[in-house]
Amino acid sequence: MPRTLKFLFFAALIMLLSISCTNTRKAVYFNNVQDTTFVQRGNEIQTPIQENDILGITISSLNAEASAIFNPPNTNNSRSTTVTGSSTESGGYLVSSDGTIQLPVLGTIKAAGLTKKELKDNITNMILSKKLLVDPLVEIRFLNYEVTVIGEVAKPTVITVPSEKISLLKALGLAGDLTIYGKRDNVLLIREENGKKKTRHINLNSSNFFNSPYYYLQPNDVVYVSPNKAKIASAGRTAQLLPIILSSLSIVVVVLDRVKFN
Repeated sequence: MPRTLKFLFFAALIMLLSISCTNTRKAVYFNNVQDTTFVQRGNEIQTPIQENDILGITISSLNAEASAIFNPPNTNNSRSTTVTGSSTESGGYLVSSDGTIQLPVLGTIKAAGLTKKELKDNITNMILSKKLLVDPLVEIRFLNYEVTVIGEVAKPTVITVPSEKISLLKALGLAGDLTIYGKRDNVLLIREENGKKKTRHINLNSSNFFNSPYYYLQPNDVVYVSPNKAKIASAGRTAQLLPIILSSLSIVVVVLDRVKFN
């Protein structure tokens, strides 16, 4: 009887280990990358401003008193969430549903569909044409530059990006990296452009990723890491087999206990 119990114990252990097996080659990033240099093609893509974006806009000149009217207090105060989960205060001008913003003195200005540079040039030209300031300096920032990372990562999170530049790899790193069960060859990127959502599947095992237009993320991108077959199989078979294995072992222990005392 003791031999039977040992056999059942080791059989159960082997079964559980086989359930959790995964392909180690697929768990490695860039396994076909050779030593080389990847050159970025062309200039970085300027992200167009969209509805519901929040823009931080400051207008200054050598005449601080004349510039003050363009920068009313409290326009830079609103709540946002950082990667650590803490709240900070950073706000600005909300791009309305019709794609415009309201600036002091200048009034309604079209923003959606323009890049930051284009909007900056438009505001500068308006100030100069109305002779409101001499040599105005206009600075524009995205204050709602966030990306979301969910799925098979250690810490699913929403990441605030003050620098307005973040790569997919850095976002995954801030989310604690992929778990051993995450699909590195099929990471889903969800991006909204011009009111339409588009999806792209990215292979982190390929060297082509370094030249991909999706190497850098854009505001409001969502990165989803799906579970691999090992995780799905593990969850399904473990849920089905573990109660059976434990029940069988319990019965064996009870039988052995009775045989021992009879």
